[in-house]
Amino acid sequence: MPDRTHHHPRRAARRLAGMVALTLLLLAGCGGTVDPDPAPSPAPGATVDAAAAAPGSVRPVLAASHPDRLRIPAIDVDAGGLIDLGLQADRTMEVPADGTTVGWYTQSPSPGERGPAVLAAHVDWNHEKGVFFDLHRLEPGDDVIVDRADGSSATFEVQRVAQYPKDRFPAQEVYGDVPGAELRLITCGGDLDREARSYRDNIVVYAALVSSA
Repeated sequence: MPDRTHHHPRRAARRLAGMVALTLLLLAGCGGTVDPDPAPSPAPGATVDAAAAAPGSVRPVLAASHPDRLRIPAIDVDAGGLIDLGLQADRTMEVPADGTTVGWYTQSPSPGERGPAVLAAHVDWNHEKGVFFDLHRLEPGDDVIVDRADGSSATFEVQRVAQYPKDRFPAQEVYGDVPGAELRLITCGGDLDREARSYRDNIVVYAALVSSA
């Protein structure tokens, strides 16, 4: 992977080490007790990119700060108390312990820093909707707002929504280095593998920072 984060070598190294663990997590499933009904798929056209920034334009980049709250007005998500997600003993990523909590993978940048910040949550839990149940409904241009511990709010714009089979998850595309501040929202989707008790796919929302306040 080309190194485009020479200003943050330790964080880049952590991301490189974490990509394998994240991929293993996604292949293994999202955890928890899944609903017997299939998880919804992205809406038609949801994989179309939003309007790209003008050539040569510079996206804003913020200093590091812990994410405290996630707001996604288009799907009525307002989740406070974001938790830290690290690595378990088997080197797979931790997942939230319930369906209403959003977690930030701490081996990724904090939302607003340069690079792809990663937030994860369940699509459902114990036969009830999880906080990311409607993630597939997001469309290019929708806002995703992350309130940070330093008092700032970072607003990201959805660029695209994609669905990937877990056995063909594109780790480099999702977690690889990017020149600006971006966000990845990840949950499960697709059909239910009843034997494995997990969904066969992952839903990934790609978003880019457009403003801060």
